[in-house]
Amino acid sequence: MKATNKIRIVVGSWGSYNEGNSKALGSKWIDLDDFDSWEEVAEELVKQGFELETIDEELFVQDIEGFFDVSINYDYTNPQQLFDLIKDSGILLDDNKYDLGEAVCEAIGFDEWSEFVDNHGEDWVDYFCLYDYSNSWNVERDFGIDQFKSEGLDLGYLENYFDFEAYGRDIISEGNYHTVSSGVLECCY
Repeated sequence: MKATNKIRIVVGSWGSYNEGNSKALGSKWIDLDDFDSWEEVAEELVKQGFELETIDEELFVQDIEGFFDVSINYDYTNPQQLFDLIKDSGILLDDNKYDLGEAVCEAIGFDEWSEFVDNHGEDWVDYFCLYDYSNSWNVERDFGIDQFKSEGLDLGYLENYFDFEAYGRDIISEGNYHTVSSGVLECCY
C-alpha cells in the first residue's frame, strides 16, 4: 500500500558534527515511506557516505517535514526510534490515523502518544476519538449539539432557546475531552 502521508527526515551524526566534516550538515532528505525497515534506511545512509560503525554511530534527527507540529527537540531524537514509531503507528498509510495522532500530540503530548504506540501498536487508535470540527466557527456549540442529539434528545422548537455552547463546554471540561485545532478529542482510557 502506498503512503498517503509523506514524512521526510534529514539524519545528522554527532560525530560528523563535532568533527566538522562533509557530513556535518546531515544526510539528503529521506522519505520514510520509501523504506520498509530501519536496515534499509541505514543502507541508504551508508550509500550517502555515513560510517555507521565508527564516527557516525550516534545519529539524530536534524530536520523533519510532514510530521506533527509538536514541541520536541529533534536533536535528542534517535532517527531509528522515530522511524519505528511512525511505522508502528500506521500514520503513513492512513489519513485518519495521522489526523488522530496529530490531535493526540496536541492534547496530551508526543511522549504520551509514543507510549500508546509502543504499548498498543496500530491499535493505539482504540483509545481516542476525534470529533472533527475543523470547519466550525464554534466548536463547543457544534459539539454540544452533536452530543445532545447522540443522546436521542429532541427539544423541538425549544431547541432555539437551549445554550448548546455552554452544554458542549461543560462536557469538554469534564476531563476526558480536549479541544484541539481540528475539533474535540475524546480520551477513552
